[in-house]
Amino acid sequence: MALDKVKTLARNLGLTTMSKRLVLSYVIDWLVIFLIAGLGGLFNFIEPYKRPFSLLDLSISFPYITPELVPYEYLIFICGMAPAIIIALISLLLVPGPRHCRSLNRSQIIRLKFWEFERGWAGFCLSLAIGFFITQSMKNVFGKPRPNLLERCQPDLDNIASHRVGGWGEDISARWTLVSASICTNNNRRVLDDGFRSFPSGHSSFSWSAMLYLSLFLCSKFAITIPFMRTNSTNEVAGLQSDESGRLLSSENNRRPSTDDSQDKPLHFRPASARRPTQDTTPIRKQAATPPNHLIIVAVFPLGVAIWICSTRFVEFYHFGFDIISGSLIGIASAWFSFRWYHLPIRSGQGWAWGARNPRRAFGIGVGTANYGDEGIEGSHKRTDDIELNAAR
Repeated sequence: MALDKVKTLARNLGLTTMSKRLVLSYVIDWLVIFLIAGLGGLFNFIEPYKRPFSLLDLSISFPYITPELVPYEYLIFICGMAPAIIIALISLLLVPGPRHCRSLNRSQIIRLKFWEFERGWAGFCLSLAIGFFITQSMKNVFGKPRPNLLERCQPDLDNIASHRVGGWGEDISARWTLVSASICTNNNRRVLDDGFRSFPSGHSSFSWSAMLYLSLFLCSKFAITIPFMRTNSTNEVAGLQSDESGRLLSSENNRRPSTDDSQDKPLHFRPASARRPTQDTTPIRKQAATPPNHLIIVAVFPLGVAIWICSTRFVEFYHFGFDIISGSLIGIASAWFSFRWYHLPIRSGQGWAWGARNPRRAFGIGVGTANYGDEGIEGSHKRTDDIELNAAR
């Protein structure tokens, strides 16, 4: 009985007819994501560079506060598990919208739900992995002392001269010199090594990687965007619908009259030169409207969580302001990149993720091919190959 249910689910998801080459390419995609995250975690077990410091530097003499307000366990739950659950619930419960549910059968709806769910998680995990890897590697390379380093270090004040590495203040005070980390007497290597991982802030990059991606995902699915006037290109996208695989299809009004069999093919499969934008006669002021104001809270709340997490790192003396800003920028960049890598633009994408790759282009494309998906009229790649072959002759 259980095996029959698995077979039914696989059939509904289209796994029984999907190209094995294409499936393998997506498995490799996930392996790459895990590899990036694993390499980032590996840096935690490598001793960082320890930048020399001064015992009279007040900027690194703040107290070492424990326990932290947002320890790593809380960070993983708030910025890892919670957004993942939200993305899964929205994808599996609210996709597709009521407009498309009426035009799709049960199998198509299930396939579309799981496609959006997989793409949502893939982008989220990629955002976290990229931000985590960049941040952890930079921490080890720069070896910047934290604001609470001296308390972590517990320096040997009786043998300062033996640990001196530079400085010009000896005439003022014997302590007014730069010393190496060898002066530290704290035997807890984890606490001491972590004291030289101030730049950039890991909490900041991780929180922004997760929360900004979640905010963009919510804005995409609930159409939370500033109203805009449609152009010809957005008119094309606005008239598109999706099939069971998540690929965009055109409505009947967007089909181009033709005498050949291409008139029955969706707009998505026609070359750009054959597409004709929809003639929209709707008055400009009625072409768009502002979303409900309560949706602003939905979009902004994750960002507020990220800001709060960043503030705890400054208030509890774990990072300098520059460290937090730098970590936040890394997280913002990784979140934006990962969202656009997997999802259409918020303003004109109608909440959809990009479609599947062409099985023939699952692992790479050569010069002369526009992208990894289907383009132009379906099967046009064969005709393109024939044209190029004839030209070569």
